[in-house]
Amino acid sequence: MITVTEATATAGALERLSTEGVSIWLDDLSRGRIESGNLAELVAHHNVVGVTTNPSIFQAAIGSGEGYEEQLTDLAVRGVTVDEAVRMMTTADVRAAADVLRPVYEATAGRDGRVSIEVDPRLAHRTAATIAEAKQLAWLVDRPNVMIKIPATKAGLPAITEVIGLGISVNVTLIFSLERYREVMDAYLAGLEKAAANGVDLAGIHSVASFFVSRVDSEIDKRLTVLGTDAALALKGRAALANARLAYEAYEEIFSGERFTALAGAKANRQRPLWASTGVKDPAYKDTLYVDELVAPGTVNTMPEATLNATADHGQITGDTVTGGYAQARADLAAVETLGISYDEVVRQLEDEGVAKFEVAWNDLLSAVTKSLDGKGVDAE
Repeated sequence: MITVTEATATAGALERLSTEGVSIWLDDLSRGRIESGNLAELVAHHNVVGVTTNPSIFQAAIGSGEGYEEQLTDLAVRGVTVDEAVRMMTTADVRAAADVLRPVYEATAGRDGRVSIEVDPRLAHRTAATIAEAKQLAWLVDRPNVMIKIPATKAGLPAITEVIGLGISVNVTLIFSLERYREVMDAYLAGLEKAAANGVDLAGIHSVASFFVSRVDSEIDKRLTVLGTDAALALKGRAALANARLAYEAYEEIFSGERFTALAGAKANRQRPLWASTGVKDPAYKDTLYVDELVAPGTVNTMPEATLNATADHGQITGDTVTGGYAQARADLAAVETLGISYDEVVRQLEDEGVAKFEVAWNDLLSAVTKSLDGKGVDAE
């Protein structure tokens, strides 16, 4: 983990990133990170102003058991179900992290200082269950700076509208396609309209739309490599940035339009694009690629710790690297299509895989907690 001394010495690039209007969030959380003071150090010295979690992150943290022994013992004595045990542990961590970030939340009028927690990934295709879970998580965490993560599946879209309409802030996750992103923004605006009709103060509702980056390159690069032509290989490492840049173009369009302008009059907040999956998967690429090349005002970049370290050490923040690249972005995605690689097929596959991977991680976490509870001599079921 990053120490105060290291952070102070290398914060230049992160400071510049923040100055450009990019909010830096950490894509990781564990009880050890909270209790050691590391999270507070990152907030104080490394420009971190938010935290995102997902089932894979909790599986890695809680699956190890480190730091959770006392709570596991208490939960075992109570004879809780494994599902309840997992929720008690994950919401406890998010609550504690939200307390660490509360000063940021207050200083930014709720814009940052956010900690996200995801609905059970097994509910990704069930609208009513997702809504109920989101309400329950908001109640369990009981902090104004929590954000509930809802996946951008077809079933998730009406859930987003309903939850926003209740005044609960939402992080929409697993967005891969430009079409789905527009549907997400529409769901958010519909939620704001519902909230306004319900008399909810729109100023207190915040949302981000997590647009996944590196996984797009991973899948399209794999297909380009199979083709193996000079034209195909020249396009490697370009599709993810192109996709994200065109998402930002759509964001600019929607949130300067008449529909949002009317809501803005009631102090509604824009739903900011959040660049997710920003850790580089291909070692041939610069490890800060999805940070340096996605700088634009009003965005969030949530980084795994390795990417945060790399950016602090040698990130090259040279100003806005998004808004001037729309024409090239369209050309790059068109060139990929010309080679016979279907954009629609790729993004549909990535969404399906994303939901499946989180469900596997969640089930692995349930299994690990079951073993821990059973090991304490109490039947978790």
